[in-house]
Amino acid sequence: MKPIFAATLLLVAAPTFAAVHPFDVHDLVMMQRVSAPALSPDGKTIAFQVRETDYAANKGSTGIWTVPMGGGKASRVTDTTLNASGAQWAGDGSLLFLAAKDGVNQLWQVDAKGGAAHQVTTFGLDVNNYRQSPDGKQVLLSIDVFTDCPTLACTKKKLDDRKADKASGTLYDKLFVRHWDTWADGRRSQLFIADIDNGKVGDEPRLLSQRIDGDVSSKPFGDENEYAFSPDGQTVYFGARIAGKTEPWSTNFDLYAVPADGSTAPRNLTADNPAWDANPLPSADGKTLYYTAMKRAGFEADRFGIMAMDLASGTTREVDPQWDRSASPMKISVDGHTLYTTSDDAGDLALFSIDIATGKASKIVAAGSVTGFDVGKNGLVIARQDFKHPTDLYSASANGKSLKQLTRFNADTLKDIRFGDAEFFTFKGHGGDTVQGYVVKPVGFRAGTRYPVAFIIHGGPQGAMTNDFHYRWNAQTYAGQGFAVVTINFHGSTGYGQKFTDAISGDWGGAPLEDLKLGWAAAQDKYAFLDGNRACALGASYGGYMAYWIAGVWNEPWKCIVAHDGVFDSRMMSYSTEELWFDEWEHAGKTQYEDPAAYEKYNPIDHVKDWRVPLLVIHSDQDFRIPLEQGLAAFTAAQRQGIPSEFLRFPDENHWILKPHNSVQWHDTVNAWLKKWTAAPASK
Repeated sequence: MKPIFAATLLLVAAPTFAAVHPFDVHDLVMMQRVSAPALSPDGKTIAFQVRETDYAANKGSTGIWTVPMGGGKASRVTDTTLNASGAQWAGDGSLLFLAAKDGVNQLWQVDAKGGAAHQVTTFGLDVNNYRQSPDGKQVLLSIDVFTDCPTLACTKKKLDDRKADKASGTLYDKLFVRHWDTWADGRRSQLFIADIDNGKVGDEPRLLSQRIDGDVSSKPFGDENEYAFSPDGQTVYFGARIAGKTEPWSTNFDLYAVPADGSTAPRNLTADNPAWDANPLPSADGKTLYYTAMKRAGFEADRFGIMAMDLASGTTREVDPQWDRSASPMKISVDGHTLYTTSDDAGDLALFSIDIATGKASKIVAAGSVTGFDVGKNGLVIARQDFKHPTDLYSASANGKSLKQLTRFNADTLKDIRFGDAEFFTFKGHGGDTVQGYVVKPVGFRAGTRYPVAFIIHGGPQGAMTNDFHYRWNAQTYAGQGFAVVTINFHGSTGYGQKFTDAISGDWGGAPLEDLKLGWAAAQDKYAFLDGNRACALGASYGGYMAYWIAGVWNEPWKCIVAHDGVFDSRMMSYSTEELWFDEWEHAGKTQYEDPAAYEKYNPIDHVKDWRVPLLVIHSDQDFRIPLEQGLAAFTAAQRQGIPSEFLRFPDENHWILKPHNSVQWHDTVNAWLKKWTAAPASK
């Protein structure tokens, strides 16, 4: 019997580089990635993390480095055999970090000048993240455990017993059964505290989050910003959401206080707010707790305002009510008068300072993306990137002035790479509102020549295409292939005020689509080099949803469409995604069975009969946010109608493509699809 399908396994070659060449995916995956700067207590040295790609092993490996705040040579501190991350300064001037030992993530310590590192913890379970006490004598540890287990060894034994059991089934009686890319096994991320004696944690750590039925380090992306010591080390503050039966449709994270000795149970500080409270930051005198808070329960993209709680009375006030941006985790100035945070702002991920007394927010570092920062005695250290530069570290004064570059990790590589020039533009969008987008010229741009276009639609949907050096959706990878790039930050995007962000909820296929149409027209009017007859639309997540939506309702401009991990059927999405709060908020807080019409209003599956444009569908098995069947169903719909279509499946990726070889395959497949359908007609 002859096979009824054709499948192609693409082999990805090792990267090779010409002396001078346009930027491409091979450059992208091999870049050294600088992150997580942390200033020493004396403010003179910066510890930071660098990720390098082991292309043969198809993975990244991280190490801890230091560089003087005043400038000088950067030095690697940790051995190349340790996949080290999460550096923090210890009280004695050494460095703590996380690295795996025999496959188990543990806490380590090393002299800041380098040398042999030693293990601080020797648990049989992974340490997710940590934070050291102000005096350096204790450490907070986030560890996943079974909450009915009195010891870490009990959790380890349960896991070992399950592994040895020949029966493989798991019985669930509540959601989540899976989250992001991981099936639930019954463990919770709990907060422990341990004593450090001569660089070692010997005894069993003590549980601080007792009787908290929830994850202290929230999943899937929680970190040490979710808990903190008081300045005297006597109290610990942490955030958690009580799980119960409502966890998948609740955003009610609260902040708790608990004595560091665990003598009493945690006390809820923010019980009056049914929305999200996060990122506790005590003042230097210990009298005030700063934190971020949303106001609307169930809405993950609400504005994070900055709150100040008087710990003696429990009264709170909003520090920045007039600032129409959403705060991220904060740092406090040495004098205690200023808070620092990052926020999307009109195409940048900018660094802001907020005067605590007046609430005035000032943008102090812009024109790019600030991906990390720290505050010290001698000013600020900033991790910054932009369209043409991956992240490097910079020093600056406390007001963001006197920016000075400290590291140049990819300098030798960058000197041989050519990028396209980018430019932001604005136009009148839905409702007459000003909407922003940007264009990127192809590498080797020549005036008078018209170029095919990659029209990128961002995900989120409450996100934005910004002035950054992205490792998945980098516009320069298309510019390097000879495409002009156009992207629009439509209604729903972040960085333009909360009202603008709110506009997309309940209107996924309405105002955003109008913005895309008007933005595409405005771009063609402004930039004569855009060949509107040779354009493809592509997007991921919400951008993938929009790709399916325009395939049915606005397919006239496009020669092809690319949909990565997109929503094809809004009904099934509402029952198969894991974070139900998101999907329900986007439909006025109603489930599909409560308001079926809301889920049908902008449902791409209802317009399949109008599809006509060649479609490339990409989806991954481990994507539990928008499960694989969404992409498979869309491919089926295209194939059944005889529409030229391809389906690229990754069995080992989640919502994002992370492995180096897979990233190369993804880009090679997408670029080949774009070129196939936008090729200039052959000359007669």
